[in-house]
Amino acid sequence: MTFSLTARDPQTGAFGMVVSSSSPAVASRCIHLRPGVGVVASQNVTNPVLGTAILDSLAAGKNSAAALEAALGEEKHPAYRQISVVDSSGSTAHHSGANSLGTTHWILGEAAVAAGNLLAFEETVEELLSGYAESSAETFEGRLLDGLTAAMAAGGEAGPVRSAGIKIVENLPWAVTDLRVDDADEPIAELQRLWELWAPQKADYRTRALNPEEAPNYGVPGDL
Repeated sequence: MTFSLTARDPQTGAFGMVVSSSSPAVASRCIHLRPGVGVVASQNVTNPVLGTAILDSLAAGKNSAAALEAALGEEKHPAYRQISVVDSSGSTAHHSGANSLGTTHWILGEAAVAAGNLLAFEETVEELLSGYAESSAETFEGRLLDGLTAAMAAGGEAGPVRSAGIKIVENLPWAVTDLRVDDADEPIAELQRLWELWAPQKADYRTRALNPEEAPNYGVPGDL
């Protein structure tokens, strides 16, 4: 039902994830990030608790592989879970249980993991990672979205995708980018449109939070 890319930006140390699915509101269940700690994709037959558990283990000092192993040791149904992890050093880990749905594939990249289930083709995941790694986009978000677009062009899921999302954490206690398309005919295209809307305003919203006295005008009716 899902294909995703989890990654650590080697230039900034930011963590990010893009995801798309045939089910609604995929980003609300599958994306788990923590600034300075790591990023986890918990998908397939999703148990969101696993994302929090793995991030807690990473924060306590475990690396990706150890944190994933600890979480699976407590999980009652590991055969149904598909989980990707990237930690603060860029090390990666992945688990796809024996009962993962349909065509399942995953690739461990450089500080990145691409994975999916119910895929149209295994190439979907291969293009997801290479589209990100070979992207010339100037932003982390742009590179992640290039990966997602490449995955869709390579076949996407076995059925039509309906939702998509992207989320980024940097060196602040909140997500600096958090965009979701919970149900749409073309969710990846709509997610790209939302990023193009958000991108030129991202830095302004950061300034408004940290130092509103230096913030630009808000650009809303009534703001002088």
